[in-house]
Amino acid sequence: MKLYIGNKNYSSWSMRSGVLLAAFGIPFEEVKLRFDFSEGSPWNRTIGTLTPTRRVPVLIEDDGFAVWDTLAITEYLADRHPEHPIWPRALRDRARARSLCAEMHAGFSRLRTVCPMNIEAFFPDVGARLWAEDEALRTDVQRLDAAWRDALAGSGGPFLFGEFSAADAYFAPVAVRLSRFSLPVSEASAAYRDALIAHPAVEDWVADAMREQD
Repeated sequence: MKLYIGNKNYSSWSMRSGVLLAAFGIPFEEVKLRFDFSEGSPWNRTIGTLTPTRRVPVLIEDDGFAVWDTLAITEYLADRHPEHPIWPRALRDRARARSLCAEMHAGFSRLRTVCPMNIEAFFPDVGARLWAEDEALRTDVQRLDAAWRDALAGSGGPFLFGEFSAADAYFAPVAVRLSRFSLPVSEASAAYRDALIAHPAVEDWVADAMREQD
């Protein structure tokens, strides 16, 4: 399989699928398309041949079959690799993990808007100002904190449902955002944030992003 991604430093959506594949040791070839939307760029020449959405990530099978959107990619990988606990094995944990991923997929728009993905940069002063001024941002982070604490209390950690799962891959870019903008969360959520950033698949992605310098 090939996973087409954008710049690792900026593409939070790409990070979700890339971290998921790497975390479970599923063989794939990574193909990076640099975010360059100018006419005739490699991005514009390539992305439309892969997916009608013209967005990354997109997973391409050996026979050319394409799966796009991070939730669809996650479900496809779970079906294709039932030997891995991509979703938690317990029925209710699996349902809750899907619920959290769907909430992340569609929500937290203020957090994503005012705290954009930029792995190589640290913005604690900006984060402090935003936290003081932006009620919608505080609401997003407080909801995130509550969701994390609830899952961790049920599982005992270190990840949301005990073992690393798709839910953790989904929240990896959020953990990076919280760390780069130094946004305050509870002690339990801070420990989870740090454990997630320290996961080898996340560490490798972050290291690659830091080397891009693009």
